[in-house]
Amino acid sequence: MVPFIHLNYSAVFIAALAQMVIGFLWFGPIFGKVWAREMGKPADFRPSGSEMLRATVIQLVAAFLIAWVLAHVVNVWRPSVWGVGQDGPAWTYGFYAGFFVWLGFFVPLMLSALAWGGRTWKLFFIDAAGNFILLQVSGMILAFWR
Repeated sequence: MVPFIHLNYSAVFIAALAQMVIGFLWFGPIFGKVWAREMGKPADFRPSGSEMLRATVIQLVAAFLIAWVLAHVVNVWRPSVWGVGQDGPAWTYGFYAGFFVWLGFFVPLMLSALAWGGRTWKLFFIDAAGNFILLQVSGMILAFWR
């Protein structure tokens, strides 16, 4: 049996933009100073305009890829996609998709960076919590806005 997955690209785009906003807030006003200190950046560090543009473009591509893949994951949780039953509440698909993508892909990569990349536990928890939130918000957008 092959699933019938229909993607709403407007929702994918909005989920990617939501990730950008969450990242800006999380790694800016909320945890920016602590994160920068844990990354070994000086307190007065400010990237140049070209560095900021390059990083923003790369992050936007990454956010879109995350949202696009997460849209597939959200959909494969739905019984109706497989033609085997009625769907339950939308939030369950957004939550489970975000949680398992976070637990199975993001956390292991961050643990590897902790083990081999010189990252600290504080940095791990800042990154892990931020990624969990962005995946949950994206998952909910994608689950509710089909």
